Parts: sequence; C-alpha cells; structure tokens
Amino acid sequence: MKLSSLLKTVTPVSFSGTGPTAGQFSLSPDPEIGSVHYRAQDVKPGGLFVAIKGFAADGHDFIDEALARGASAIVTQKPVIKKSIIIEVKNTRNALGAISDQFYSNPSEKLFLIGITGTNGKTTTAFLVEHLLSEVGIKVGVIGTLNYRYSGKTFQNPMTTPESYDLQKILAEMLKSGITHVVMEVSSHAIDLDRICNCRFNLLVFTNLTQDHLDYHGDMNSYWSCKKRLFTQLPDHGSAKNGVSAVINHNDEKGRELIKLLEKSIGKPSVLSAGFSNGNSIWAKDITHDLTGITGNVVTPAGSFEFKSPLVGKHNLENILCAAGVGVVLNLTLDSIKRGIQAVCAVPGRLESIPNNINRFVYVDYAHTPDALENVLSALKFSATGRIICVFGCGGNRDKTKRPLMGQTAARLCDLTVITSDNPRTEPPMEIIEQIVQGAKKTISN
Repeated sequence: MKLSSLLKTVTPVSFSGTGPTAGQFSLSPDPEIGSVHYRAQDVKPGGLFVAIKGFAADGHDFIDEALARGASAIVTQKPVIKKSIIIEVKNTRNALGAISDQFYSNPSEKLFLIGITGTNGKTTTAFLVEHLLSEVGIKVGVIGTLNYRYSGKTFQNPMTTPESYDLQKILAEMLKSGITHVVMEVSSHAIDLDRICNCRFNLLVFTNLTQDHLDYHGDMNSYWSCKKRLFTQLPDHGSAKNGVSAVINHNDEKGRELIKLLEKSIGKPSVLSAGFSNGNSIWAKDITHDLTGITGNVVTPAGSFEFKSPLVGKHNLENILCAAGVGVVLNLTLDSIKRGIQAVCAVPGRLESIPNNINRFVYVDYAHTPDALENVLSALKFSATGRIICVFGCGGNRDKTKRPLMGQTAARLCDLTVITSDNPRTEPPMEIIEQIVQGAKKTISN
C-alpha cells in the first residue's frame, strides 16, 4: 500500500526528507509500504515505523534502529532530522490507529462491534454476550482480559485491549475467518491511549465505575472523564457507526449519570437502562440468590422470561441484565436470550467454583478493586451458613490507595483473612502486605 494511502486519515504537522508536495498527501517519493510497526525490533525492510511513547521506553529513541532495519518512512510526534521520509504528527498513538485501520482495510466497518467498559464486570458480561450470540448461530469473536478468541481458536492477550495496530490486525483476522460480530472489553487505558482509534462501534455497554487505576489517572474525576469519552466524544469523531446504541447499568451511580447525559445527546430510544427495579428498560424481579447461583425473571420491552444461572451474587445479576440488554438491541428472541444466559456455567477466575472432596464451597475470583472484593464477599456472606475465609493480595506498581481499603473490606466481611503476595512486580512484597494490613487493623479496631 502506498504511504499516501496509509496517511489518508492522518493530519501531518510537517514532512521532511520528501520532494515538493502537490497536496497534503501527495508525497514525492511515495513509497510502497509492506508493513507497519510500533516496535523498532520488529521493523522489516520497506516498513513504516510509528514512534510511540510507552510507559517504560520511548519509540523516538529507537528511530535509528528502525532505519537500520530498513524502514522506508518514520512517523513521529517531535521534530526529527534524518535522511529518510519523516512525517511529524501531533499524536503518534492516534496516528498509529488511523494508519493501522487503513493498512487492514477498515475491518471494524465490516463487523458488528460491541464495546464493553466499566471497572468491574467486563469479562463476565463479554462471556454472557458471546454465548447469547453463539446460541443463535452468530459467528462471534471476543477480545478481552483473559484472551482473544474466535472460530474455535484461543490466543493469549497481554492486555485487556491490545495496542491499536494489534487490535486492527486481530479484527482483520476475525473478519477473514468469517466472524460477523466482535465483543470487545474496552479498558480506560485503551480509551486514553488511543488504542481504539478508528474502531467503529455499533453498541456500547457500561457496567459500573469504582476506584481503580488511580496510579494512572490520578483521581476518580479523571478516570470517569476517560470512561465517558467512549460514549460521548468517540461517536462525535466518527469512531462509532450511525445509530450506535448503549446499554447502561442503572444500579451504578455513574451509570445513572451517563444515562441522563446520553438521553440528551443521542436520544432516549438509543439508550437502554438495566437495573433491579421497574422503570428500567431491562429489569429483574422475583430474584433468589444462594451459593449455587441466581434464579428469577428478566423483564424486557418484548416481555419477560424466567432463568436460572450458576453465577453467584448481585453483581453478576447486573452483568446478566446488561447482557440481556444487548440481546434486546440485537432483536434476539427471549428464548434465545434465556438460553445464552443459562449456557454460561462459569467464567474463569470470576467467582469460579472449585470442585473439591471436603464438602466446602471454594471459589477463585479476580477481584482486584475494593468494590469488586466487596461485591464478591457480600454475595458469599449473604448466602453462607459457615465461616468465610478469604486469601488475597494486591499487585505491585498499581494504585496503592486501594490496598488499605481492600484490607478493611476483607476484615469486615470475613471470619478469617489471609493476606499474601500477588504479583508484586518491582515493589517489595512485604510493603504491599503491610499497606493491606493497616486497613484490616483499622476495621478490627473499630
């Protein structure tokens, strides 16, 4: 593909190392580009290298390596003088997404793309939606925290939402494989770092917003502003398809705020609220919770259906209602929505029941935020008849302020809490543990 074609939706600040330009994208020379890269060590002869700034390294420091490996052109966001074609832009992360979208022939335009965002519940909701679609024979792909998967194949995913180039490549591979619908978990990092640039969503889902990632965003207001961008700014900038719909968890405070905001901007018919009470588009009644799961009725604009799910806890009922909302948007029958919900027996690492021969309820859960831990332990405490024992830790190099809060929660809701190490990364494990212990002590002293 010609370099000028790749730059079709990119607005350069300047060109250098090229001949006179007859227009914004009229390059002389205008080389044929055979590959796109954002890691210098991966560059192939005739490739385009886009220098992006990462958390640990800056791609601009590796431009010489990219050129030595045969890069035909470089995209930067700072002035660079080299004997090569240099395209300077305001934001190389945004440019990488636009270039990758062009390189892979705009795959999201040809897919029904469902984006799911929120602090907690993304993975479980994605699993539920995947099963809803599969139950009616829709060929679906999933991109999320656990992995990305399609057509019976599963691949490791190093982050919830991949870098924009990798994401566009995955979407193109899914499309080539015959996939028509893609369910994507969208992290706040992905929104802020333009990983989803040029992804055109058909349907967006919001689960909730609670404390997390403050090591990156700084405060809850910044975190919330970032999440809102998926629903507000992106559609205005052409990243969502016309008629984009939204399914929002009304039980969440920020969800209610988002519903009001979107009803004003995109119109009430395009927003479905999901919650526990009558008055929501999707709601639940006659609900029973125990350690074996949830039973009850889901009420939709098209009618209601009775269901039984092995998923445990009120937070999972919220996920079920959001997934049912997706089914309603897609005009699935109530019976197919019911079958899809009941087909999810377990989600790996999400209150996953562990079989044992000691006649005890044993679960593994990914909970890594105060709210997630509160939801999980509250769900168990609500139904448990015996002692609750919790073993948990907090990851290193992440939001430190949530550690004592999680310690407080565990000490308040459990009969016995065992605090251990959980991927300390570069932090001393005992320092992390001590920060959790301080929160637990505060609860005990009260």
